[in-house]
Amino acid sequence: MGPDTIRKYRLSEFSVEPTQRIGEYLIQRLHDLGVRHVFGVPGDYVLGFFDQLVHSDLEVINTCDEQSAGFAADAYARLRGAGAVCVTYCVGGLKVANPTAQAFAEKVPLVVISGAPGMKERVKNPLLHHKAKDFDSQLRVFEQLTVASTVLGDPETACREIDRVLTTMLRCKRPVYIELPRDMISAAADPPPKAPELLHTSDAEPLREALREAVDMINASLKPVILAGVELHRFGLQRALVQLVEKTNIPVAATLLSKSVIAERHPLYLGVYEGGMGFQDVRDYVESSDCLILLGAFLSDIDLAIYTAHLDLGRSITVTSEKASIRHHNYEEVRLHDFVQGLIDAHITRREPGEIPRPKPPVPFSAVPGEKITVRRLFQRLNAFIDDDTVVIAEPGDALFGGADLFIHGSTEFVSPAYYLSMGYAVPASLGVQLANPTLRPLVLIGDGAFQMTGMELATIARFQLNPIVIVLNNRGYGTERPMLEGPFNDVHVWRYSRIPEVLGAGRGFDIETEEQLDEALRLSRESTQDFCILDVHLDPHDNSPALQRLTAALGKRVK
Repeated sequence: MGPDTIRKYRLSEFSVEPTQRIGEYLIQRLHDLGVRHVFGVPGDYVLGFFDQLVHSDLEVINTCDEQSAGFAADAYARLRGAGAVCVTYCVGGLKVANPTAQAFAEKVPLVVISGAPGMKERVKNPLLHHKAKDFDSQLRVFEQLTVASTVLGDPETACREIDRVLTTMLRCKRPVYIELPRDMISAAADPPPKAPELLHTSDAEPLREALREAVDMINASLKPVILAGVELHRFGLQRALVQLVEKTNIPVAATLLSKSVIAERHPLYLGVYEGGMGFQDVRDYVESSDCLILLGAFLSDIDLAIYTAHLDLGRSITVTSEKASIRHHNYEEVRLHDFVQGLIDAHITRREPGEIPRPKPPVPFSAVPGEKITVRRLFQRLNAFIDDDTVVIAEPGDALFGGADLFIHGSTEFVSPAYYLSMGYAVPASLGVQLANPTLRPLVLIGDGAFQMTGMELATIARFQLNPIVIVLNNRGYGTERPMLEGPFNDVHVWRYSRIPEVLGAGRGFDIETEEQLDEALRLSRESTQDFCILDVHLDPHDNSPALQRLTAALGKRVK
């Protein structure tokens, strides 16, 4: 959700009834922000609010597990600009703590709504069910994982508190926590006449100085490169990025976390910069730049491939939603959206970059009869399978590393928790992604170990008649960890994943050992648009993707 969209959904622009019930006011505000689905698991402390949701314009998507609901809402927010998860007190709320931590780490605007004991029930501290230590124990946990939190315990302030936390979420692109005591759900409250503004604007003078220094540095450089980060996703600045790239003719690379921030077919797109895990030509081009323009990028050890990257901040312009630095000069109160627009409007010398690295486009795949499938050949076949209507959801592990090399056709069509790396994300994420954008069909890449954590959400997917294609990389355990330290702790029980549709009474399953079987299964999966499909791809436990092999080789050189 970018600046234009934020202005469209500015809370102060919406009319409200003179008096509303607190729960209904919260629902209206979620709807104002573009939320149309709320993910969660019901419980007695939040049943009244679930009933309000059912009788509203929002659709309740009740999942098998609360953590999965959090992952689904996180993925929904990545595509739609905001997402919401609703659970009961403690037994539900604390299971959402992990997805909330991920949303905080990766700057995802997620609303966590938790039911709670009523305010009148808390008198004299009774031992009510689901309670942990104190009535505010859960609140204190979420205060560490969110940018704003509140307990709606006072009808006089409840509506203002809702607006405060939602405004903070949109400004910071990070999760917020709203605790809704069950005796407050239907309490009458007076909505505020006007909500606060959503956008922070830059201080004019620091912005002018930062832009002046940045433009001078860019114009004096011989080989500028833009490194586009994940905040361009979060703040809806993808179109602004394309406008900047095409006006200046400056090549652009993405980080692993921001993959698909720009369509990979764009002629000025270099590829994913990921240190030693990436392709050498992309790495050489980016690291040899005499003016690296980092926009909305916060570089983690994963983005830098365990610090095999070599970036010189003395030759860099770095601007995020939180800070602006040019070389070693820091500028306060300079906002990312203002800075990007300032670069677009500035007089930057247009140049011809000459020959640049480009992502390797898909090549036709010819299955070798009887040949056992390998990780390398699996991703080659998937690269040829992806089309304009595919969104790839990559689970942490070799699914993510291999997925980084895939050729993604459109903007915001690759989703992965590539920094926080919580396992079990991809299957429930496909639920959120497809509800957020029904025009895209998810291609889910997930290891067998991660699938066993949250794969039961295929039941929810079947219930709501969604149709992702799930590729299980079945290497009998945690394949990414085996090169680090082998041991029985990396093994998992072998499931017959292709037979899960028999249990659910929905979907199609395929058992795959060879290239021919993979080819046929993908062909049939594309034709099966009414159901989910699950492909159990049997791989050698010690086989891994070319990207992981590159990373291992780079780390080996560093150790030597």
